[in-house]
Amino acid sequence: MSKLILVTGGTRSGKSRYAESLCRAQNNKTAYIATSIPFDEEFKARVAKHREMRPSEWETFEVYENIYKVIPEIASTHQTVILDCVTLMVNNLMFKENVDYDTISTLEVDRLEASIKEQFIKLIKAVQKTDLYFVIVTNEIGLCPVAANKLTRIYTDIIGRMNQLIAENSDEVYFVVSGIPMKIKG
Repeated sequence: MSKLILVTGGTRSGKSRYAESLCRAQNNKTAYIATSIPFDEEFKARVAKHREMRPSEWETFEVYENIYKVIPEIASTHQTVILDCVTLMVNNLMFKENVDYDTISTLEVDRLEASIKEQFIKLIKAVQKTDLYFVIVTNEIGLCPVAANKLTRIYTDIIGRMNQLIAENSDEVYFVVSGIPMKIKG
């Protein structure tokens, strides 16, 4: 039976480090699902730093879309998985579409969110069919004021609802503040 864990926190809260420690503690074959697309030199350097921190024996899968399709393959050779992170995944799914976020209609936003939600529902269902210890990392964006621009409001609304969906389906949820994890579910 699978175990789904969500680790959330603010930027530079230590959430990725804590999620990685949960995976290391399993002491078995780990897969790392990286959802980022490094688009400039600074981002490439950040990705490289993340890679250096991970154990070299962890296998990395760079994918942000249709992740559920690789779960059976990963489950056949790994026992533990970390997905880092939901916010980059949502970002990439939003920007793969050719959308003008300044003029997008409410109906178009609803369709976009529904397609992103479908990605997460399929991912959760795929994980639940396995015996994986599966850790998902996300940013807690619910502590920020409402954004001044439409794009950021759409983005934070979608992430907030995806975080709720994942948390609802998780066995455990941790909130990390200043490197200190607090168990809030499970």
